[in-house]
Amino acid sequence: MTELLEAYKSHLIYIAIVLVAFMLLRMLTNVLHKWLLKKKSEQFSHSSGRSLTIMKKVLNTLWLLLAFIAVSFVFVDRETDIVLVGYFKLISYLGFVAVITIILATGCNVWFKQKIEEKVSLDYDATSYRFLRYVAVFTICFIGVLVGLMAFPSMKSVAQTALGGAGVIAIIAGVASQEALSNLVGGVFIISFKPFKIGDVIKVTDTMVGTVTDITLRHTVIRNFENKMIVIPNAIINKEKLINYDLGEKKCCEHIELGITYDSNVELAKKILREECEKHPFIFDNRTEADKKDGLPMVKTALTRFNDSSVTIRAWAWAETFGNAFTLKCDVFESTKKRFDAEGVGLAFPTRTVYIKNETEKAKEN
Repeated sequence: MTELLEAYKSHLIYIAIVLVAFMLLRMLTNVLHKWLLKKKSEQFSHSSGRSLTIMKKVLNTLWLLLAFIAVSFVFVDRETDIVLVGYFKLISYLGFVAVITIILATGCNVWFKQKIEEKVSLDYDATSYRFLRYVAVFTICFIGVLVGLMAFPSMKSVAQTALGGAGVIAIIAGVASQEALSNLVGGVFIISFKPFKIGDVIKVTDTMVGTVTDITLRHTVIRNFENKMIVIPNAIINKEKLINYDLGEKKCCEHIELGITYDSNVELAKKILREECEKHPFIFDNRTEADKKDGLPMVKTALTRFNDSSVTIRAWAWAETFGNAFTLKCDVFESTKKRFDAEGVGLAFPTRTVYIKNETEKAKEN
């Protein structure tokens, strides 16, 4: 046993040094990860630290692979050393590129988050910064992948062409689908022409109404009033005719319509509807000074339509925001229904009169 230890003493020492180095690097990586997480949580309490966790896993995997290759030198002949050295350099290069890419992408992301928070705190529009954050992080990751591909001889020429400038666009156009490019261009148009921004309440269709929460390279995210997230590709929302309730003046005119029976008192129904609108706390007086001098009512009401079994009366009720207008409409429906019931105004519903002739009447006709 002593002779065996003496014979492989140098090898055992070498393996021990490699294992100690591996353990130290792993320990330092874990300590650095905890320290960075602490610093990030102090600055961004809502941040998940996912990128730092990925960097930790990449580094620990890198140390493990390098340690495995280093230990392998003991068990192979000298002719195989060249192959192992090549693997060692390749893994080191790829690990270094991955770590640098993660650090740059994380740093860029943090910088943009700081700028976004500054804009939000000053009540400025941060939509452009949010969109550019995705562009910058994507660009860094894309370049990192290309630099990593340069380690492989078969992919080196492709990576060098892409990094040359125009090749980036050519590769993206060749690899990406037409739909993906349409979404990217749609996102650029949205940021450039600003039909809406983050925080605006928009209506794309009757089932897609809500607040814009994010605009990415591919899609726009809307939070509807049921707190559900609606994801709409930029290519689609860029083509749609939408309503932006926060573009320009925020005041909103709500059409409150009710159908009453033909035998109901139309003037009384209009009066009740107008009074219920005017006494609501969210009503907004949109009259001009001339209208006030002329004694025009705050809420205009009119008979707008004759239907098969009802007539429709409408109130033009103004509110300061779209949300207030919706609440106003719901409340007025309820209070007006109570007033109609109390004062004898009938709300219409579909009716049909059926005449049945008996056999005697048929015989007389014949």
